[in-house]
Amino acid sequence: MSSVLIDTISIWAIPFLIGFIPLFGWLRGVKVYETFVEGAQEGFNMAIRMIPFLVGILVALNIFQASGAFDAVIHLLAPILGKVGVPAAVVPLILVRPLSGGAALGVTTGLLQHYGPDSFVGRVASTLQGSTDTTFYVITLYFGSIAVRQTRYALPVALIGDLAGFVAAIVICHLLF
Repeated sequence: MSSVLIDTISIWAIPFLIGFIPLFGWLRGVKVYETFVEGAQEGFNMAIRMIPFLVGILVALNIFQASGAFDAVIHLLAPILGKVGVPAAVVPLILVRPLSGGAALGVTTGLLQHYGPDSFVGRVASTLQGSTDTTFYVITLYFGSIAVRQTRYALPVALIGDLAGFVAAIVICHLLF
């Protein structure tokens, strides 16, 4: 019974919201279409302002990889992290995840294809992918697009959150798998 109810809610949740939100706005006297168009225009303008920051972070990441520095850092960290239970294969993912979601997804895909999704490495990679964020990407893109120059505590706190996500993912995977 509860499975059928959950399936029904899942199927109808988005169509309900798509119909309910405009209806609710209209009943409250909001010019729904005009407000939507205004918001879409603001979103488009924001996307245009983000492009230079997006290009900058992607170029920096590619330079880091092409210079060999990325491989050198991996080579340096793999034995150290291996001693605390981090598989050497996931070290590239740990390094690239705070920089780029696309690159992290590529690394995760490669790990899953090579080791398999049910392997310990595959499970750690999947857990890492879901428990951390693209910190530098988010800070660069969003703070840059709204002209915030002093991020204050945002970067250290976000990196501490990433570290907590990395540690938790490794510990939980060791406990469960």
